[in-house]
Amino acid sequence: MTPLILALIAGAVVGLALGGLGGGGSVIAVPALIYLLGFDPAAATTAALLIVIATSLTGLLAHARDGQVRWRTGGLFAVAGVVPAALAGALSVRIPSALLTAAFAVLAVVAGVRMLRTSGTPGADAERPAPVPVGRAAGTGAGLGAVTGFLGVGGGFLAVPALVTVLAVPMSAAVGTSLLVITVNSTAALAARLATPTVLDWGLIAPFTATAVLGAWDGKRLAAMVSTDALRRIFGAVLLAVAAFMLVDSAV
Repeated sequence: MTPLILALIAGAVVGLALGGLGGGGSVIAVPALIYLLGFDPAAATTAALLIVIATSLTGLLAHARDGQVRWRTGGLFAVAGVVPAALAGALSVRIPSALLTAAFAVLAVVAGVRMLRTSGTPGADAERPAPVPVGRAAGTGAGLGAVTGFLGVGGGFLAVPALVTVLAVPMSAAVGTSLLVITVNSTAALAARLATPTVLDWGLIAPFTATAVLGAWDGKRLAAMVSTDALRRIFGAVLLAVAAFMLVDSAV
C-alpha cells in the first residue's frame, strides 16, 4: 500500500475520532505519521497539530451550527491553555526523539483507558448552562494546554471528561466545546514549534488533512447514529494497541 493511500486512510480515521468524540484524533495521527508515513517524532507532532487544527475547526463549525458549543466555558478553558501550550511546544523540540515517543505512548495508554472506562455522565445532558467556575476552568485548561504543546496532541480525550465532570457541561455540548479548546491550544502550540525549522512532507500532510476534514463531518453524523460509548470503546482499544507498539519500539 502506497504512502498516499495510507495517508488518506489514516486521515479518515483521525477525522472520525475528532468529529464523533471531540478527541482522540491526534493520538492516532502522531503514530500514523511516524510508523506508516516515516515522519520523525518532532516532524510528526508538528504535522499532527496542523492536521488537528484544520479538522477540529471543521468539526467545531458543524457542532456550532447545531448550537452544541458552550462558547464562554470553552473560551475560558482554551485561553488558560494558550501560554502553557506555547511554552511546552517550544520545549518539546529539544527533547530526544526516543523520550518523546515513550512519553506519547504513555499518554496514549491514559487516553485508551479513559475512553474504555468513561461513559455519559448521568444528568449531564441538562440543557440549562451551569455557572462556570473560573478558577477551576483556568487550572484545568492550563494543564491541558501544556500537554497539547509538549506532545502535539489536541487533548480532546482529556477535555471532554473534564468539561463534563469538572465544569458540568452537558455531554451533548462537550464534544463541540472540546473542539473549540483543541483548535485554540493546537494553534498556540504550532506557533511555538514553527519558530524551530522542521522539514515537513506536504505531499502526505495535505491528503491526510483533506480526508481528516471530510471524516470530521462523517464522525458527527456517525455519533448521531451509533452510541457514543460504543465509538469510545472502539477508539480506546485502538489506542491501547498503538501505545503497546510504541512502548515496545521505544524500548528497543
